[in-house]
Amino acid sequence: MTSRSVSPYHTELTNFRVTYSKAGCLTSIALVLGGAGLDYTIYPAWIGVFFLYRSVVSILTLVIFAALFTSTGRKYVRPLTMLWLALPQLMIGVMIAQTEGADSIYFVGLNLALYAVGIILPISFFEGVGFGLLTVVIYLVATWWHPDGFRDVRAVAGHSLFLLFSAVASAVCTWFNERARLRLFSLQHEVGEKNSALKKVNRALAEVKGQLIQREKMAALGTLSAGLLHEVNNPVNYSLMAINMALMDPAAGQSADLKERLTDAREGMQRIQSIVSDLKTFAYQKPGVDSQRVFLLEKAIQSALRLTSFELKGVKIELALPQDTHVLGDEPAIIGVLINLLSNAAQALATAGREQPTIAFRAGHHDGRICLRVRDNGSGIAPENIGRVLEPFFTTRDVGAGLGLGLSVSYGIILRHGGLLSVTSEFGAWTEFSFDLAVPPA
Repeated sequence: MTSRSVSPYHTELTNFRVTYSKAGCLTSIALVLGGAGLDYTIYPAWIGVFFLYRSVVSILTLVIFAALFTSTGRKYVRPLTMLWLALPQLMIGVMIAQTEGADSIYFVGLNLALYAVGIILPISFFEGVGFGLLTVVIYLVATWWHPDGFRDVRAVAGHSLFLLFSAVASAVCTWFNERARLRLFSLQHEVGEKNSALKKVNRALAEVKGQLIQREKMAALGTLSAGLLHEVNNPVNYSLMAINMALMDPAAGQSADLKERLTDAREGMQRIQSIVSDLKTFAYQKPGVDSQRVFLLEKAIQSALRLTSFELKGVKIELALPQDTHVLGDEPAIIGVLINLLSNAAQALATAGREQPTIAFRAGHHDGRICLRVRDNGSGIAPENIGRVLEPFFTTRDVGAGLGLGLSVSYGIILRHGGLLSVTSEFGAWTEFSFDLAVPPA
């Protein structure tokens, strides 16, 4: 028996013992009371006294039965079981002493009890040996107590040997039963562990399946967006050409109001053109393709800010970037990471309700890489959640408001770039995400 299974085995054995002890108590009461028929048949003169004995033993057994339903009874189930087992044996010993001593037929009852205990009840090997020896001692004391004592030595010796044989057989049965129970429990424990492991694998597969489905949806959405953006870009370009031509018309030069409106229209169309360009950059991303090309981190930040401008209305943006922000990596993927960080920051700022909501970008060179820190003065992250925000499917948003995949996917993207996405926060004050990217070789 290994140390790993001792405690669970004995817990299981206790449950098993309590159940069988309760059933054994009721069976013992039924057999003890039913034995009154034998008293009437074999020793009719003693039926009144013996029925009193049987009633006392039955009541005591019933008390033990009731005790097994309590926590104390459960704790002491082993001695209580041995006690109610011993009560009928003691009763039979008294009956033997008061009837025919060594010649009493009731010694058969002692043997039957030994076999029943060894085969049915979940007692240990040493308990079985002890019960067998106790039964032999009870028989010897009962015959010695009889007026004839050990006069018929051959009968006493023969019956004692028979009881010893029964005790040995009972002990052997308890030993094999105990081994069988241990083996059965070990198999149940092993099956339970394998089922638990299988459930974990199934959960992991379900999560991976969910991520794959989400990726497919995003890929399909990107393909659809790319086509739509191409269609939107054409009329935008036509409109810009028309506005530029209108600005060159002499009528525009003669009317300041007209020129101002045309200029505003051109700026609006140019903004749409920039947004379309940013969306095309993000929509056409293909993992593994051009994942190590040089791009400007500052340009990626500006693209992400434009794409999240609706969520960031009223938010102050602070930029503290080095003069040279050339980095090496997958620009669309990095834009996706920045969009995710900005979206989370916007939600935290909305929750906090600051008078001056702010998102600050700070970057600097360190060991041939650029480290970027994005800090907001939002609601912060609770201490119990700070270690889980990068886990897949973990989210504090309401049901249906998010899958909890954004930060875990972002973590994987930065890891793929040889960096590390990390988070620090002061609950109720601020949150800061940081990651680093490689600088292209000089």
